[in-house]
Amino acid sequence: MSFQATVGLSNKHVHLSKEHIDILFGEGYKLTPIKDLSQPGQFACDEKVDLVGPKRTIKGVRILGPARGESQVEISLSDGFTLGLKDVPIRDSGKLEGTPGIKLIGPKGEVELERGVIVAARHLHMHTSEGAKFGLKDKDIVKVKVGGQRALIFENVLARVGDNYALDMHVDVEEGNAAGLANGDTVEIITE
Repeated sequence: MSFQATVGLSNKHVHLSKEHIDILFGEGYKLTPIKDLSQPGQFACDEKVDLVGPKRTIKGVRILGPARGESQVEISLSDGFTLGLKDVPIRDSGKLEGTPGIKLIGPKGEVELERGVIVAARHLHMHTSEGAKFGLKDKDIVKVKVGGQRALIFENVLARVGDNYALDMHVDVEEGNAAGLANGDTVEIITE
């Protein structure tokens, strides 16, 4: 069985805990939404921080809201090399055990994360009703077929099925570029 979904390319970004928002931007600070994202309740913020690695700094990395229980930094493999971080693991969001840390610098302070840097694994979001329609449950694995001049099939794509999700396939910018994808392109999800 197969069906269509749109694609969202994910660039480097940071999810912050409330505690870290207060340290980086000031006590009681509220993030400023500038754009809604494809997933309900998620938004890009006006705020940015600098990522300081052992080798280099990447300035002006966007914060995504809302606040989370634990801060997480999502980068590409190339960003890891730039920062001087070795062996940044490809992980599902929130799976932070054994991940490297990094220093974050904001306008009001700094935070030294002991862990939390990942390359986000490719994944497919969908609402519970869509999961039922397509015969998928949370944590199932699917394939994603990309057409066009750089056609390929992404293997090992995690299905994230829940009441707070909307249908959208997420890959990082490097994977998207390799497949010739742009935000909003349509791909085929293969469930067999």
